[in-house]
Amino acid sequence: MRQDGPLEAVVLPISWIVLVLSGVLEAVWATALGKSEGLTRFWPAVVFFAVLAASMVGLAYAMRELPVGTSYAVWVGIGAVLTVVYAMLTGQEPVSALKVLFLAMIVGGVVGLKLVH
Repeated sequence: MRQDGPLEAVVLPISWIVLVLSGVLEAVWATALGKSEGLTRFWPAVVFFAVLAASMVGLAYAMRELPVGTSYAVWVGIGAVLTVVYAMLTGQEPVSALKVLFLAMIVGGVVGLKLVH
């Protein structure tokens, strides 16, 4: 017998898990692309192409069950936020209160898309 209540575990469908992981990989390939200096540095370029492929495969997998628009927006949002946060943490990009506010707005939009799906 199943009981639903406030302590019920939240279970994300595999498509959402794959989508989030693919968004994380987007941040990795975007960072690697920057470090490749226009694809002129071998190892960062290799990382870029390998992780780009994995990220795209994950996005495509998630789109088998999730709407294209929602999938793409979530994927881009996660990748964009993580890329900027990494750049700020490593000193490659300055931190400002407005920048943090706007990143939080992107995160809020991503969470909102999940909640309405």
